[in-house]
Amino acid sequence: MTDPAGDRAPNDTRRTGPLAGVRVVELAGIGPSPFAAMLLADLGADVIRIDRPGSPALPVPLAPESDVLRRGRPSVLLDLKHPDGLATALALVERADVLVEGYRPGVAERLGLGPDACLDRNPALVYGRMTGWGQDGPLAQSAGHDIGYVAITGALHAIGRAGGPPQVPVNLVGDFGGGALYLVVGVLAALLEARTSGRGQVVDAAIVDGTAHLSSLVVSLVSSGLWSDQRGTNLLDSGAPFYDVYETSDGGWMAVGPLEPAFYAEFLRLLGLAHTAPDRLDPRQWPALRALLGDTFRARTRDEWVALFEGTDACVEPVLSYAEAPTHPHLAARGTYVEHHGVVQPAPAPRFSRTPVALSTPPSMPGADTRAALSAWGIGHVDDLIASGVATQP
Repeated sequence: MTDPAGDRAPNDTRRTGPLAGVRVVELAGIGPSPFAAMLLADLGADVIRIDRPGSPALPVPLAPESDVLRRGRPSVLLDLKHPDGLATALALVERADVLVEGYRPGVAERLGLGPDACLDRNPALVYGRMTGWGQDGPLAQSAGHDIGYVAITGALHAIGRAGGPPQVPVNLVGDFGGGALYLVVGVLAALLEARTSGRGQVVDAAIVDGTAHLSSLVVSLVSSGLWSDQRGTNLLDSGAPFYDVYETSDGGWMAVGPLEPAFYAEFLRLLGLAHTAPDRLDPRQWPALRALLGDTFRARTRDEWVALFEGTDACVEPVLSYAEAPTHPHLAARGTYVEHHGVVQPAPAPRFSRTPVALSTPPSMPGADTRAALSAWGIGHVDDLIASGVATQP
């Protein structure tokens, strides 16, 4: 588990990847907006993060060196309520291709860094906005979190077992899937268009919109009468016994998903159930099939099942924890997780044949790079800004 960029000095500013040469200003926030900025940096963009004095922190304590959402970009600490701090931020905007912010609607405007002010300085700027509810609508000014955003879209209702409550999918479906990734897609689409038109625009990425869009397949099935609103009763939500997880004799779990007939036949053959398993095409037989599979998997340990199914087309894999995942042979061979500056973390994704991506700098403490980063972006009188307290260099 190695990182080809891991031997670089922390202040090495060389960039690789398809976004090399793209400059991004990030107005620091929490949740999906720093993930979006991290992804842009992973892809090679030159991202400068503007932290503010007293900026909100994560709701749980996290060692700065482990906060991988801050990786790959320097941090400058600016007092945006001071005229010189605002002027410095706008000077950075003038030099940028993209701005990313995750404030509640209206906050950036009150700071003097709203879309009108920024596009006036830089008409080609792509202004990316990340919120839960969106920039308008009855809830736009309300506080919220991932769980509430996915709740009103229908996605949360669909996740869980039959007869049980909805199950919270961490914050992957809302914050990062329906939020940050849609922000990045929107920013890149607008950036491509701006290269043709010479004009920037605002990208309104709302987690509720993205989560609903992620649900397109399920919504289609519901509309066609092929998906029940009763969770845990459908093909892909643990309703089908051949698409579920089963406990092993040592308390581990195996994920089972042989949907296609050929894969299912291989699955039954390896289990020794080819001639005894109930007909899976008859939903009335599903309880009996589930009980049979449950009893079968409880007869061996997780490692024994891994050895049996490894390299086959039965579509069965062990359920690994985040602590275990980096050592899985396939992920280790691909370098899906890397150890970078002493922290095991996901490697950049996706991969590119001609402009490969690589991790650059470790997470920065707020303001750790104020002098160097502002100077690198061509901001003059940095020492004066620091001396006056407008900018902070710890």
